[in-house]
Amino acid sequence: MSIDDWVVGSTARERFPLFTRANVGEVFPDPVMPLSDDWLIRGAEDGWRDAWVRMGAFDHDEFNPDDLEVLGIFGSYCYLNASIIRLFGERAPGMSAQTMDDQFFGAQPGIPPYEVAEGDVRPDLTEKIGATLAWAMSAPELDDVAADERTVRGLRDARPDLTAMSDRELVAYARQLGADHHQHLFEQHIFITYMASVPLAVISAVCEAVGRPTDTLRLVAGVGDVESAAPSMAMWELGRLVAASPTVTAAFEEGVAGLDARLRAATDADSAAFVEAFDGFLYRFGTRGPNEWEMRCATWELEPELALAAIDRMRLAPADADPAAQGAVRAEERERVAKEILGMVEGDPEAHGQLSAALAAAKVFMAGRERTKTNNISMIHEARMAMWELGRRMVAAGRFDDPSDFALLRSAELEELLDGADMSAVIRGRRSDFLDLSQRQEPFIVIGEAQPPSMWPPRGADVGAPVAVGDALPGVPGCPGSAQGRARVVLDSHDPSALSPGDVLVAPITDPSWTPLFVTASAVVVDVGAPLSHAVIVSRELGIPCVVSATDATKRIVDGALVEVDGDTGVVTVLDGP
Repeated sequence: MSIDDWVVGSTARERFPLFTRANVGEVFPDPVMPLSDDWLIRGAEDGWRDAWVRMGAFDHDEFNPDDLEVLGIFGSYCYLNASIIRLFGERAPGMSAQTMDDQFFGAQPGIPPYEVAEGDVRPDLTEKIGATLAWAMSAPELDDVAADERTVRGLRDARPDLTAMSDRELVAYARQLGADHHQHLFEQHIFITYMASVPLAVISAVCEAVGRPTDTLRLVAGVGDVESAAPSMAMWELGRLVAASPTVTAAFEEGVAGLDARLRAATDADSAAFVEAFDGFLYRFGTRGPNEWEMRCATWELEPELALAAIDRMRLAPADADPAAQGAVRAEERERVAKEILGMVEGDPEAHGQLSAALAAAKVFMAGRERTKTNNISMIHEARMAMWELGRRMVAAGRFDDPSDFALLRSAELEELLDGADMSAVIRGRRSDFLDLSQRQEPFIVIGEAQPPSMWPPRGADVGAPVAVGDALPGVPGCPGSAQGRARVVLDSHDPSALSPGDVLVAPITDPSWTPLFVTASAVVVDVGAPLSHAVIVSRELGIPCVVSATDATKRIVDGALVEVDGDTGVVTVLDGP
């Protein structure tokens, strides 16, 4: 079978033709697995549509009920419909298509300008959106998000004994989790994510008007209670336990491979205390890991060494790198700058009132956005644990090569497997296609029909020349502040051993498996991202200067070069060679 016939795919739309890999490339960096397409993508599509209607931005009848439209999968890669997101910006009062481009997509080449189409202008929907935005500017808390958090934590607390379940029970359990929760949780995530853009847009407009545009980032840093930053805080404490114990330090010095088993086999009190604390960490945060929306990908609970690798870097950091202390500095700076900007608009009651409301709303919705994402991930993780139990059994029976092979099957094929069918040829063929697709550079933008994957160039084939000493690589400001350090290009969060305290982390993407590495870095540079992307929100909480959307930074910044990262301007300058 040709890679052009990969079983996951959709067609472009005439009404909403523009799709982009921006933002979604952090969520689905790899080709979408067949089982995810069956169990998750449709629910995400419907949840996103529900969120649009809840906002008042669209009617359900504007969407095709029979196919993907908000999401798209071209050549196996997931895309977002930029046409729809831009239309929300055009319909929303005080916003525009450009506003949405800036907040969600960052500075990326090849994006055509927005053009008005028939049916775009809807005064009735603009009025509805206005009412929703007014609510967002005044909501003191998000009770429904907190209720969802209690629900998903309850799923973890009530996890059944998976080893005692039959194969069919495992599959039924995992499938039912998605059927019961996924569409609703995803709707919540999308709705809160877009509401988070509202106070950010107001703050940005006011700062621009008073001539202090770079202060926008300072006014949304250190907001507190950001769930995606919490694992890094917890890892820091674990790193301090390691640094304080010669015995545990010695175990880490032997290397991360086999570290979890060595610690559990140790008989000294310090190792026992660390293991107890680490088990608590895994119970609370074991859902996180690389590419965590995909059930095939291992998380910290499944592969504890993934978390131990980050803790290994943190144990080497000086005490003043404490992320809680850095976050407190950002919070103090936020309060100081807020007072200054509010003072500058004191003579304009309308602007003063809008900014005051936006500052309060930003704290609510920035934290809420990350909480809703974690709620989704936590539910998916419970399904993942059931499917990995099935996968391990299939490996033991000689029917799988790897526990994650279940993800290469469609839902109906999974039923055939349970009926006893030999699916090994299908699985191995798709694994080969998956590896081929992963090594090709998917187009960043799709307008109309996508080029077949067999025509895509090898990944990294069209990269520009390395950035020379004295030259700069532009990006998008993520977290304010500046820092200098040796660039460490890390392509895999599984192995961050090259990163030392004070280095500048240069990464391709930053899902939660990456963000603990921020703590030991003096600054962070990311190939992709935008002001509302995960990397940016977490870096602001951890107080780490950050530049995102620095296109091909991992390929153009030479490992070991001395660089300066300016999180206010979004510029990375090479000061000296390796």
